[in-house]
This record gives sequence, structure tokens and C-alpha cells, in this order.
Amino acid sequence: MILEEDENDDDRILEGGEWDRESWWYKLAHVCRRWRYLILSSAFHLRLRLVCTYGTPVADMLAHSPPLPLVIDHVDDDHDITTEHEEGIVLALQLRDRVCRIRLQMPVPNLERLITAIGDEFPVLDYLYVAAPTKEKTNLVLPQTFRAPHLRHLVLDNVICPIGSPLLTPTMGLLTLSLLNIHPSAYFSPNDLLQRLSLMPQLETLGIVFHSPVSNRHVERQLLITPIMTHVTLPSLQWFGFKGASAYLEALLPRMTTPILEKLQILFFNQLTYPVPHLQQFINTAENLTFRTARIAFDEEGVSIRVYPHQGAKMYTLYVEVGCKPIDWQVASAAQVFDALSTAFLTVNSLILEYNGSFIPSEWRHEVDRRPWRELLRSFSNVEILRVGVGDDFVGQLSRSLQLEDGEPPLELLPELKELSYSAIDDDDAAFAAFIDARQNAGRPVTLIRHGTSPTESWFSAPFSEPEEF
Repeated sequence: MILEEDENDDDRILEGGEWDRESWWYKLAHVCRRWRYLILSSAFHLRLRLVCTYGTPVADMLAHSPPLPLVIDHVDDDHDITTEHEEGIVLALQLRDRVCRIRLQMPVPNLERLITAIGDEFPVLDYLYVAAPTKEKTNLVLPQTFRAPHLRHLVLDNVICPIGSPLLTPTMGLLTLSLLNIHPSAYFSPNDLLQRLSLMPQLETLGIVFHSPVSNRHVERQLLITPIMTHVTLPSLQWFGFKGASAYLEALLPRMTTPILEKLQILFFNQLTYPVPHLQQFINTAENLTFRTARIAFDEEGVSIRVYPHQGAKMYTLYVEVGCKPIDWQVASAAQVFDALSTAFLTVNSLILEYNGSFIPSEWRHEVDRRPWRELLRSFSNVEILRVGVGDDFVGQLSRSLQLEDGEPPLELLPELKELSYSAIDDDDAAFAAFIDARQNAGRPVTLIRHGTSPTESWFSAPFSEPEEF
């Protein structure tokens, strides 16, 4: 398969890249008879594939082409699934001994009809990606008769795959396992997951995302009834993503050994507390998770932090998100989680704080409790450069939070800070003035830089984008 995507690109890992590039040889084969003969006679060495996708007359292509391996690729929310499209997919799926990759993302009624067409063994299938719209509650289940002994990549989104499915014990060993938007009806315990993972020593990418929260109390009761006895070593795991209750994650991490992990992505549902001592220990013992630059972003739905190994890195090594609102809860939740991970942030020397929502919450325009902001900042004691944006209300919140309390030592917050940049629209030079004066008087001056608009991209060369969710 020809790929030009960055090796760290989430889409390439989870969705397999641009499969339509497999048709590169079509035009060359039509140049002349000699070229056609040369290309087809080297089909194995050139890894030629027939791509069944939108706009492809599948029936004609299959009737007039050599029996090459098939790539079935129908992932495009912008196209309607016509009867002809559906019939073409079914026709290709019937050639089970030739289908090497399947990628289907479409409305539920279409998927319901097509999933029934994979109820048999696909002996050469390497990649399976099936996704239903996440806003729709579905009961889509892969047929129990479906087999893929050589499957290496399995990504299911809003599609049920029972944890005991034979599909999760392929002969060759899975490299990618991503089970997204797992509904309560398909819930599996940490113990069941660990037992299944023990059969996947070659796993490189693992994502477990629950559709809705299962309470910490439920997970804890379950663990009392069935204690976890399994310990799993995943020597090849490079990317681990999880979304669910903190108790579930805390049950997994002390029983997982991942010596070469390079990227950790954690998303929490809204909950009152976030006790994550095992997460902190897991991060501290992961040798490849290096932290230098952190970026904390607030929006209408929650708060997230991306931590990068160095300035300008394209891929984060740690991503943590807490889904909650309003803003005071976001700050308090972030402060709690970051405090638990503060030892991991000791190497962070550059911090960006920003708001990425479409509007500034009204509560930011009023005086609010400074304590959560101060607790959040205490988790980054070695930061030397702080960037703040976007907007005067956001800047005002941080400015007030950095003001010293009565009797407070001037180096209580951000003691190593050397530079503070912020963006503001109004001509207000009072932002951070009290903080800057206090540091000047303490003999630890901080350079203050004001920008008229948010220069976030110039601050941090890695573009801001939502991570591919597991």
C-alpha cells in the first residue's frame, strides 16, 4: 500500500490511510497493451489491488479484471448510498477469498444490510473498519459466523463486538484494536479486557472508548466480586487511548506493562472526583513519554491538555480531556487531574492556556473563585514561558488569579517564569501588572509581551486540531 501520510498521523493509524491510492496503476495499464501486460504480470510484486469505492462500476470491474485482491472502501459522509453502490459492495463481499481490506462508514440501515454479507470466513482480510453514526444508538453486531484468521487491524465504532468474540483472537495477532462508542449493552469488565489482551502480544495500538459513563462505584463493586488476577505485557504497544470512568482505568493500568509506549490519550466523563494515582505512576514509568511543552484548551464542552515532547512537535505524547461545563467546573476538574499528575509535569518548561470555543462564557466576565486557577498553575512549577489567549475575559481571569494573596511569597506560583505573553483586543495595559511588579520587586523579573490578536500558531508551531478519538 502506497502511503505518504506522516507516520504519526492519527487518521493513518486508525483509518488505514488513503486507500484510493491503491488504484495508482489503473491509468498506466491503459497506456498500451505492452504496459498492461508488464503491470499485470508483476501484480504480486507491485501489490496490485482493485478498489471498490464510490463512483466505481464494481460489477463491470470485477467481470473484466484479473482476480486481484479487493479493497472495499465506502467511507464518505458526503455521499448517499445508492442501490447500485450497495449492490456493488455486496457483490465484492461475496468474493471472500479475495477481500483484503474493508472500510464501511454509512447510515445504520445500509450497514444493517451489509453486515449480514460478512457472515462467513474471510481468509485474507487484513483490515476491518466499520463505523455507524455516533449520534444514533444502534444494536449493530458482527455476525457470530464471521471469521478473519489473518486480521491485523480492527476498528469498530458504534458496532458491537463481544469481548469473547473469536475475532479478537486472530491467528496472526492484532496490531490495531480500537473499540469505539461501546454501548452499555456491550460493556465488559476490566478483568475480561485484560484476559483478552493477554492473547494479543503484538498489539501496537489500543483504544477503548465507552459511549456513556459507567459509574466508578459500579466498577469498584464489580472488582470486589471478581478481583483481577491477570497481568498483561504488551511489548509492542505504542499508542493507548481510553475513555470512561477513572476507576476502570485505574483497574487496568497497574496490570499493564507497556515498555515502548509513545502516546497516551485519556478522556474522562464528567465526575465529582478524579482519583488517578495509578495513572500518575503509569506515566512516570513510561520511558518514552517525554514532556516539554503543554497546551491547555477550554471550550464549551470541556477542558483538555496536550503535552508534547519538544517545541514544534507534530504529535503529542499525552492527551487528557475532561468533559464538563461550566467553566468553573472545568478549571476545578483540570486542577484536580493535573495535581495528580504534577510530578510528570516537572519537565514542562512552556505552557499555553487558551479558549477555543465559539463564544466566551458570561461567567468569565465577572469575578470568580481564583483558587482553582491557582491550583491548576501549581502543577507546572518549572514553566519558564507562559502564553495566554484568547480574549480579554480569559486574560482577565488569569491576571486576577496570579495576583498575590496577603502574605503570600512572590514565588508561590510559577517560580521559574521568565516570559509571559498574552493576547488582548482592548488597549488595557493593566493585565498582569500586579504580578509583574511583585516579581520585579522580588528580584525575579518576568518579561511581559502583549499581542493585539491571538498569535497562538506563532507561539506553537504544531497546529491545533482535535485528536482522532479512540
